[in-house]
Amino acid sequence: MKKVAIVGGTGYTGVELLRLLARHPEVEVCAITSRSEAGRAVADIYPSLRGEYDLAFTKPTTQTLAQADLVFFATPNGVAMKQAPDLLELGCKVIDLAADFRIQDVSVWSNWYGMEHACPELLDEAVYGLPEVNKASIIGADLVANPGCYPTAVQLGLLPLIEQGLIDTQYLVADCKSGVSGAGRGEAVGSLLCEAGDSFKAYGVAGHRHLPEIKERLCVANDGAVGMTFVPHLVPMIRGIHATMYARLKASEHSLDFVQGLFERRYKDHPFVDVMPIDSHPETRSVRGSNMCRIALHQPQGEDTLVILSAIDNLVKGAAGQAIHNMNLMLGLKETAGLNIVPLAP
Repeated sequence: MKKVAIVGGTGYTGVELLRLLARHPEVEVCAITSRSEAGRAVADIYPSLRGEYDLAFTKPTTQTLAQADLVFFATPNGVAMKQAPDLLELGCKVIDLAADFRIQDVSVWSNWYGMEHACPELLDEAVYGLPEVNKASIIGADLVANPGCYPTAVQLGLLPLIEQGLIDTQYLVADCKSGVSGAGRGEAVGSLLCEAGDSFKAYGVAGHRHLPEIKERLCVANDGAVGMTFVPHLVPMIRGIHATMYARLKASEHSLDFVQGLFERRYKDHPFVDVMPIDSHPETRSVRGSNMCRIALHQPQGEDTLVILSAIDNLVKGAAGQAIHNMNLMLGLKETAGLNIVPLAP
């Protein structure tokens, strides 16, 4: 039985890790930390976990965390980079669910996150944890940067086209919508029911922190620069991301049937990507609570613009589920262990 610890267990991502790991056949949670709730039982804060864990929150000391084979950081940006070096030195593997290790260019990271990086020397060692791209590297990794939720949905929708050189990579558009849980559990006026309910708005249009992550990873696939307009929106629901991508096909002979076949071949060995039949419309409720990404392709009026629809649960495939997928690969466990979850309906 492998032991894991979770730093930052009181947020939505932390409790989602606990929910999923409660039924994992080969993993035991040995520590769950929170500075503000140290000493309180997990079930006192999350009654949904009553009977699942006989654990209380503790302070995140290196001594406590070093008992684990792997440590998840479900913490705000800037936390993992301060503790990861010591844990790696002690032989613990680390998965950061925040952004500390996602961007390789430290100057770009500092510009977007407004702080100096505490361990830039680890950026080259960190593996970007998108299993559909970096599975082989994740298997041998000690430090994994779990992708952001928007970047996961967008990359899975665009990568097959970029890898095969089928689209004009200078004119990419990602029009994305997220549920309110993407803002986290912290107190914020914009996340209040009376503020977010019965409303719909764009935000971060001039620049969003996930844009440099998306562009950097697409540039790797493209072996060169890409041009992207990324506009996130907040919708009045709790969970889910729906990304609509627009890309211009380079050649008219690339029919929708051809592109559909390309996507099906690209993801046939990846258990958490479902390429739906042509002209399907994936819904966020069709992935709710699961680690699945559902993708569908459209070519309106048969013209040269391809529309790619991608739907994920932002807390699972966009965060905790993907982290567990990475954990399974890093610890030599069955890839799908703990993640064979049927989405909730209704």
